[in-house]
Amino acid sequence: MYRERASRVPGAVVWRRPGASPGATLRILPDGCMDLLWVGGELLVAGPDPVAHLGTGTGDAAGYTGIRFAPGTAPAVLGVPADELRGLRVSLASLWPEAEVGRLAERVHAAPRPGVALEELAVRRLASAPPPDPAVPGVVAMLRRGAAVAEVADAAGLSERQLHRRSLPAFGYGPKTLMRILRMDRALTLARTGVPYAAVAARTGYADQAHLSREVKALAGVPLGVLIA
Repeated sequence: MYRERASRVPGAVVWRRPGASPGATLRILPDGCMDLLWVGGELLVAGPDPVAHLGTGTGDAAGYTGIRFAPGTAPAVLGVPADELRGLRVSLASLWPEAEVGRLAERVHAAPRPGVALEELAVRRLASAPPPDPAVPGVVAMLRRGAAVAEVADAAGLSERQLHRRSLPAFGYGPKTLMRILRMDRALTLARTGVPYAAVAARTGYADQAHLSREVKALAGVPLGVLIA
């Protein structure tokens, strides 16, 4: 069973899920976030996904543990712009010195709760990292509410081009893509509570139910009904 809890890292969650059967397809929906993962005895980074990421189960009995950072937070922890990792799953050792990652992996492996060790790693990195772009929290909050990109740029005191340029290293893609992803997340949350699809579309900023269906299919790769089922 999937479990998560709030992290000491602002806006982040620490999560764990059991391992999937060998060969099983794992569909990871885009959420605007990046994750630091402990999988199969290795530290990995999941970059921001513009569309659903398809993985394959390995049957690892230890399962998957991770810390999911709020949109725009992970680059400060990792020291890498988000757009360099867009749609990728990479070893942390490809981003940081291999010897350092080896020591960190030993620490996580020895920890009774790997999630706590990942969290402590992130807290330490943030304490010494340069502060994130100060515009990020306000941009995310407005896009999460469904504000138009022009409105968000104006509130941030930026042109739309400037907002797009600053969004790439923070989120991995432009504000329009992030808005679409966050809107889909809101829609799925509502639909899973039993709200009719037409009402979901109206309440989350889609033109109509057909628009909702097209957007979900484009971002998730499968129809809305399949995700809800």
